[in-house]
Amino acid sequence: MKRFWDNAAPAPEDMGWGVKLDGRAVRVPSGSALIVPSRALAAAIAAEWQAAGGEKGGEMSYADVPLTRLAGTAQERIAPDPEPVILEIARYGETDLLCYRAELPEALAERQARLWQPWLDWAERRFGARLAVTTGIVHVRQAPSALAALAGAVAVFGPPQLAALGVAVPALGSLVLGLALADGAIDAHAASTAAMLDELFQEEIWGPDSAAQARRENVRTDIHHAAALMALAIQP
Repeated sequence: MKRFWDNAAPAPEDMGWGVKLDGRAVRVPSGSALIVPSRALAAAIAAEWQAAGGEKGGEMSYADVPLTRLAGTAQERIAPDPEPVILEIARYGETDLLCYRAELPEALAERQARLWQPWLDWAERRFGARLAVTTGIVHVRQAPSALAALAGAVAVFGPPQLAALGVAVPALGSLVLGLALADGAIDAHAASTAAMLDELFQEEIWGPDSAAQARRENVRTDIHHAAALMALAIQP
């Protein structure tokens, strides 16, 4: 679409903060004005609209406004009924990436234990969720108490954070890493690197693959945007 505005700015609204394009509200697909919970998030959304298309008359796409898309998903698809999204995200605890370790090569197994186990320990300390670890791909049954604790941790989040977790957790393959990201215990780069550990290890052995590298960068970008939204949503 063509850019029709000169200036984008955050604007206070009755239920939170909106974004105005030359005084016209940014709207979600249903036609309602986009409303977010914090000025910080509204300012970040305004900044991406200010950059989109370069200048009035320029071409922009919704790929240029990722925070807007996440916030719109939160408002339209999650806020009316968060429970299905909470359940869908929480299910990743049943097959969390960090619980599935290699037996061989030993160097990979050691690296997984060194980089992954601290986050399982963190989840136990933070939420009381002790997850079992196995080797290979055979499913390991997790204790119902641990899964309930993780589901409870997901349930405390509002729609914006749930929208972000709905992107980050599948991308990471790990509910534990997603919760650590939401908690501010790990940053987006470190979380994505931990999730990509196996692939990066193989690349060290066989050499880089440009297509795989491009895919990883796209995943890192999605996780970065999700982390940014989660942080901005709870700022003033």
